Amino acid sequence: MTDEDEIRRRPDSLNGNPAFPSGNPAFLSEEQAVRMFAGMNEVIRAGEEMRQLRSEMMALFAGAGWTQERIARLTGMSQPAVSKQVTKHGPGSPQPLAELTLDQYDTPWLEGRLWGLAEEISEALSDSARCSRFVDALGRGRKRFTLLEVDALRRLVEEDLMLHREELPGGFRTAYDAISRGLDTPVKETAPGSASVRRTLAHRIQRDRLGGGN
Repeated sequence: MTDEDEIRRRPDSLNGNPAFPSGNPAFLSEEQAVRMFAGMNEVIRAGEEMRQLRSEMMALFAGAGWTQERIARLTGMSQPAVSKQVTKHGPGSPQPLAELTLDQYDTPWLEGRLWGLAEEISEALSDSARCSRFVDALGRGRKRFTLLEVDALRRLVEEDLMLHREELPGGFRTAYDAISRGLDTPVKETAPGSASVRRTLAHRIQRDRLGGGN
């Protein structure tokens, strides 16, 4: 007799079954509920982190001399809302960044460059790249920049560069080699700006450099 036959014959057998806390096999199991809530929590966490990042970016741009009206126009927010976010960080915070050159070697900056390179590879190969799913997960906040995840992304990018070396511009390999050397020998100095801000800026600059943007 199968488990389903037993449930139909003795529905009271579900009472106290940890797999079905509701006692109803037609409802979700605990395992399904765990996966469902974990997915919701990931989206909520990613949204909270993105709001924090946007707030830091607005304060950074204001500190660089951009007017709140200009920031409001670019972000699609009202000027009072921008003012509230900028004021929340206080004067001189976040710390102003030095000139934004691609050749910086702190770990968050290099991670951002790797992320930007991976996105360019994914788009160049019409999302058939080995790194495409990983890049999508990063963009959705389902992957984080842990040591293990960064190592995994490095392996995927290197595989794509080897498998598609005839299709990809030589600048992609040059960028990867520089990023890889930096990650293997990280600098110990703490660069200004939070890790998420530095990753985001490096990501954007790297993409523009590889894609020919300004």
